[in-house]
Amino acid sequence: MRLAAALTTVILFAAAPALAHAVLIDSTPAPNGHVKPGPLAITLRYNSRIDARRSKVTLEAPGGAVSRLVSAPGDSPQLLETSATVAPGDYKLRWQVLAVDGHITRGSVPFTVDAQ
Repeated sequence: MRLAAALTTVILFAAAPALAHAVLIDSTPAPNGHVKPGPLAITLRYNSRIDARRSKVTLEAPGGAVSRLVSAPGDSPQLLETSATVAPGDYKLRWQVLAVDGHITRGSVPFTVDAQ
């Protein structure tokens, strides 16, 4: 009986890291960061593997217009990459990702495009 309880405990703790939601740990542009106008390479890095095909990224422009950005997997299974052309103003990059464990997480990265 004790052996079964011990094995169950070991299995539960070993599986715990695999059940975590994908959390954004780094982005370009940085949250509340400032960038130059023009073409902008966007990279989102998460703490776990994500399903890039089922994830999405949108960009809210200063006037409130929202456009969906075409995203692609990055060099590692934790990255999403995309790009946009931006003009001066305040933007919000919104993301929704599906972690490989099946959990969906959402968030946003506000940033400012400076006038030259």
